[in-house]
Amino acid sequence: MAGYFGVLVSDPWLQNQFTQVELRSLKSSFTAMRRESSGGLKLAELPEKMSRLKHVGENLTEQERAAFLQESYQDLEIDADFELFLRVYLKLQALATERKGSGTKNASAFLKSPTSTLLHTISESEKASYVAHINNYLAEDEFLKKYLPIDPATNDLFEIAKDGVLICKLINVAVPGTIDERAINTKRILNPWERNENHTLCLNSAKAIGCTVVNIGTQDFIEGRRHLVLGVISQIIKIQLLADLNLKKTPQLVELVDDSKDVEELLSLPPEKILLRWMNFQLKKGGYSKTVTNFSSDVKDAEAYAHLLNVLAPEHSNPSTLTVKNPLERAKLVLEHADRMGCKRYLTAKDIVDGSPNLNLAFVAHIFQHRNGLSTQTKQISFLETLPDDAQISREERVFRFWLNSLANSSYIDNVFEDLRNGWILLETLDKVSPGIVNWKIASKPPIKMPFRKVENCNQVVKIGKQLKFSLVNIAGNDIVQGNKKLILAYLWQLMRYNMLQLLKNLRFHSHGKAITDADILEWANSKVRNSGSQSRMESFKDKSLSDGIFFLELLSAVHPRSVNWSLVTKGLSEDEKKMNSTYIISIARKLGCSIFLLPEDIIEVNQKMMLTLTASIMYWTLKQPVEDRPFGSSDSENGSVVDTISNSTMDDTASESSTDDCSIN
Repeated sequence: MAGYFGVLVSDPWLQNQFTQVELRSLKSSFTAMRRESSGGLKLAELPEKMSRLKHVGENLTEQERAAFLQESYQDLEIDADFELFLRVYLKLQALATERKGSGTKNASAFLKSPTSTLLHTISESEKASYVAHINNYLAEDEFLKKYLPIDPATNDLFEIAKDGVLICKLINVAVPGTIDERAINTKRILNPWERNENHTLCLNSAKAIGCTVVNIGTQDFIEGRRHLVLGVISQIIKIQLLADLNLKKTPQLVELVDDSKDVEELLSLPPEKILLRWMNFQLKKGGYSKTVTNFSSDVKDAEAYAHLLNVLAPEHSNPSTLTVKNPLERAKLVLEHADRMGCKRYLTAKDIVDGSPNLNLAFVAHIFQHRNGLSTQTKQISFLETLPDDAQISREERVFRFWLNSLANSSYIDNVFEDLRNGWILLETLDKVSPGIVNWKIASKPPIKMPFRKVENCNQVVKIGKQLKFSLVNIAGNDIVQGNKKLILAYLWQLMRYNMLQLLKNLRFHSHGKAITDADILEWANSKVRNSGSQSRMESFKDKSLSDGIFFLELLSAVHPRSVNWSLVTKGLSEDEKKMNSTYIISIARKLGCSIFLLPEDIIEVNQKMMLTLTASIMYWTLKQPVEDRPFGSSDSENGSVVDTISNSTMDDTASESSTDDCSIN
């Protein structure tokens, strides 16, 4: 473990149980807990405090954690230092894993946060499945084909992944166009800096498509930490496999519901739940009486699969599939049926009977992609025409959802408008953005059965927003509980913006601890570009000239001269040229280390909120760099005019002209 972390943890055994990023994350949680306890944290307080930690908090009740500590320690009134905290965490995590097993109701989650686990083991069966997937989808890639096919019996996957190219390419298979491949370093032999750039691009892009990568850093990829690499790969593949499980991609899914109200409910469901609903819809057709609620214990006997495939492809059915008594034999017959359908599958009969949730989910998703059995002429599709199709709201919801998930809250957000309605995730986010601001004594933790408790949580959310000087005219806690889309988006924008400005303010060496405003960010960007010798200028964050992308490319080049290959830049005259420049900007910014969630369309259309977040992210990355690492001509004195103009005001919308005063969404 590096020197700094050696200071935090002196015990070599403990050092070896965690990655650097895991230690940093746990240290942050520990510090927050001590602050809440007025500087002292007793061992007896840990069962309640650890409820916010993933895995331990989700899979053990507070009573179970308390009972375990009482059995393990004689004196619960002793002060818990960081090393004792880590030992308790490891013990509770082992207990949670043992209790959870493979057949619980949570087994359908496809490694939503695999990087939060400290059990450094991998499933060889899952590795073989993901390798087969990679071999299939990347076989024709010009750069990778010399390394493919990968042998699943070896650790070649982790060796090939060490340069970052493989996972960048896999992200583009899952969500085409996420990474501009011109930004990937693809030399045969990469130096350490180029490799690190690829991994930084990979991790920031993975976050931008919905992966949870909180406890992982570039060094973990470079060192080939197998459980972390496999965890990221599994999430990327999941996103690819579930991409069609929404009404926009597959409008025939409305056949699963009866009326427009149910359609709205379907719109709010995560893709795994839609897949389960589709599976049960088809099973009901085939006379299967049980309801499948997960991709583990409910499918282990392979009976559900036998009925499902008989409904979808009766011409390939084998009568003995339903009469055979042995589950393993039935699973083999099911896979033979899938093969006759031409359905790709990357699991074995043993994976089915073992109840592997990840591989079973992948299998069902493959079946859905290949043959979903839904009508293409259903009258119910007309329901979709009556639903509002607001692309702007959809894009903003996506940005805020991925941003919230990047903060490592206790629950994964699948839909902002549904999953924030009890107020808990918003309270957790507020506590991260402004530590200590939440009064946890009056907050109710999910699951919340009493509606008024949800309102109380959301009332505190609104109250804190007002403390932070958010503009919340005519917003009440009940608006969040009711899922008012425009008001929720207005609140989230101000929360995201406040977080961004606080991060910049906290770089005290540059801001002298004063508040940074939108106007300061605008002036900083113009100053950077001007001092690089360019005549380009951004009048505001809604300046229509930004749509060609040239200003942001000049800004990126100013803060890191080697980052932009100008031979790849277009003039940005046509829509296609603007799209190429915008995609390149986003990938270069992520490659440098900016955590951003916007889309190329946001630049082309000059979405002023996203223009502000992009500029602020570049500014934050630049000011974080040690002086000696900055390019020539980027000294602090260059920024003097900006720092000197920083005002004491915490809000200044003159640059972004945000519309949150009336809580409307542009």
